[in-house]
Amino acid sequence: MPTTTGALPAADAAEIPTALAANSTTLPVDTAPARKSSSTVGTLSPVAFVVNTDDTEADTPADPDIAALDKGGKLADQLAEIHAQAARDAAENARIDEIVAKGGLDGWIAEALRIMDMPQSYAPSVKKIIMAESGGNPRAINNWDANAARGTPSEGLMQTIPSTFRKFVHPSLAGRSITDPVANITAGVRYMVATYGIDTLASGGRSNHLGQYIGY
Repeated sequence: MPTTTGALPAADAAEIPTALAANSTTLPVDTAPARKSSSTVGTLSPVAFVVNTDDTEADTPADPDIAALDKGGKLADQLAEIHAQAARDAAENARIDEIVAKGGLDGWIAEALRIMDMPQSYAPSVKKIIMAESGGNPRAINNWDANAARGTPSEGLMQTIPSTFRKFVHPSLAGRSITDPVANITAGVRYMVATYGIDTLASGGRSNHLGQYIGY
């Protein structure tokens, strides 16, 4: 048996090109322009991506249960404040009732301020005016000034003349006498506020450059 070295014999090598030529076929070349496919595969749309560059986390919708609890908590706080204010008002009314029940100058002032719907914080200022005008005597009458000379003396705690009393007394007390303590206070206070302003009342009446009281 002949030894094979990997190379073909010369006769066999010469026959290969002849065999390939006999069995070869020329393929036709399509020179027409390329046509679009009749089948539609689909259309791709551009996709936008949002990049969060903030360090904070993206906002997320609040949990409805948590929102309800928060709302309920605020309502509870509001109700608590309403009840607390009602309790404070009741305590203040009780305090005023006690002062009024005791009577006297402080009681008259407290009642007058309540009727005029004014804060009780004005009580010390009103008392200062009264003490300067009448010394706290509801029946005090000034018989020596110009008003007295005209026949219309100043009377009562706030020393009002009759015409001033009638004009400025609180409507609910219009039927009372000029020397009625509560009615006289309302007339004097309302006149002072209308003529000189609430600040003058809060200051305890008019005063000169030395701080001395001046009648109104």
